[in-house]
Amino acid sequence: MTARVRITHPRTTAARSVPVRPPAREIDELTALGELYLASLMRSQRRAAFAGCAGTIGLLLAVAVATAEFSSWGHVTVLGIALPWILVGIAVYPVLGGIGFLAVRLAERNERAFAALMHQR
Repeated sequence: MTARVRITHPRTTAARSVPVRPPAREIDELTALGELYLASLMRSQRRAAFAGCAGTIGLLLAVAVATAEFSSWGHVTVLGIALPWILVGIAVYPVLGGIGFLAVRLAERNERAFAALMHQR
């Protein structure tokens, strides 16, 4: 005679030894773990914001320093407009748009990672 084998699904209540609390509940109730989750998200979002600000400030300072350092640029004209005005008035904006685009992508990536962490448990 063969022995009986009971097959159960691994996600049954019999398989769980401890009741599982979803991480979103930890955040809603402001437990220490929930505060840790929120602090982690805010830290990564703050880092992304500071990186975007540093890139923007760095770009604008680089244009200002280059214009001041190379004073001969003031005499160069393109289509009747001085080169520094073209740099400040036209050429900077696509680069600023790129910095903004990268900052938004980084923030969305942080949020996706946070959401994955919330659904993981």
